[in-house]
Amino acid sequence: MKRFIEGVDRTQALLLPEQLDDYVTENNPVRVIDVFVDELDLAALKFEGINPATTGRPSYHPAALLKIYIYGYLNRIQSSRRLEKEAQRNVELMWLTGRLTPDFKTIANFRKDNGPAIRSVSRQFVLMCQQLGMFTEAVVAIDGSKFKAVNNHDRNFTAAKLQYRMKTIEDSINRYLKDLDTADRHEPQVAALKTERLQGKIAALKAQMQKLKEIEVQLQAAPDKQISQIDPDARAMKSQGTGIVGCNVQTAVDAKHHLIVAHVVTNVGSDREQLSSMAKLARSEMGAKDLTAIADRGYFNAPEIQACHEASIDPIVAKSLTSGASADGRFGKADFIFDAKTDTYRCPAVSANSIWICCNWNRASRLSPSFVRVDSPCFELGSTA
Repeated sequence: MKRFIEGVDRTQALLLPEQLDDYVTENNPVRVIDVFVDELDLAALKFEGINPATTGRPSYHPAALLKIYIYGYLNRIQSSRRLEKEAQRNVELMWLTGRLTPDFKTIANFRKDNGPAIRSVSRQFVLMCQQLGMFTEAVVAIDGSKFKAVNNHDRNFTAAKLQYRMKTIEDSINRYLKDLDTADRHEPQVAALKTERLQGKIAALKAQMQKLKEIEVQLQAAPDKQISQIDPDARAMKSQGTGIVGCNVQTAVDAKHHLIVAHVVTNVGSDREQLSSMAKLARSEMGAKDLTAIADRGYFNAPEIQACHEASIDPIVAKSLTSGASADGRFGKADFIFDAKTDTYRCPAVSANSIWICCNWNRASRLSPSFVRVDSPCFELGSTA
């Protein structure tokens, strides 16, 4: 293999072995994780296993497991089994943990048993960023993400879905009853076989109907008239044009450094009532007096915007397009061009050299452009040429 860059022979022995530290650059994020975790008071944060037992097998220090957890968070490695494999082959994790290789069960139990303590670590990180002056601009972007739960669609019930299923079962039972009447007209042997098979199906459907009636009682007692049997906190909600059963995670991110400063998990599918609460939480976490909150049109809600102004928070939210004109095949109010000189609006259905306005409407009438209907009678004022 001449004239190519060649690697080192795997069987070549080295007189002076290379250090593991040489494989981790100075600006590698794992160095920040190492320093950050070492500076934490894990006992004050109430991590379990700080004081090891005097007998039995030695355990892993919580600091090493916390470093693995944070590394997985930064690199989108959520599975404890994948973290186990990464600890065995990933040079960065070898450097970070001193070549410790805990199994997946140890990693999973650490995450399960130290949930409140891990949330406290997140607060400590935000405080550290605040002390470093990373939140001086006090500008955050707020958005929501839908996370699918383990609850299947078939195990999520609303009043409409329950009634639909009950009606489907009733229709099936009626169809099988008609088949029973038809089976009676056949020969005795054939009729007996068909009758037994149909009666079995009818019995199974009646058992399903009984279960649905029990669910109906639970549904009436639910505050929001919706229940999920596997994950009680999950709710049916829209996500990118499709429906999922899951949770809505609201996140506030620093606009300059793109750091998550606050997050809340809710089962409310809409974002319209989340703006003020998320903005207040972000301001509290950042320790700022004033805050500018940026959000998309999914957060446009007049009461929420008013609540932000009352709390000295400046919201920047895109106005939602609620007009049904486009759906009806008409022009929306954004299609009309205002001419300040003539104090009129130009209809988009005509050429640019003519000015048209709808009958009985101008700025003096103080009517909102949203009341303009394209299919209303129009008259030409004159040419601008």
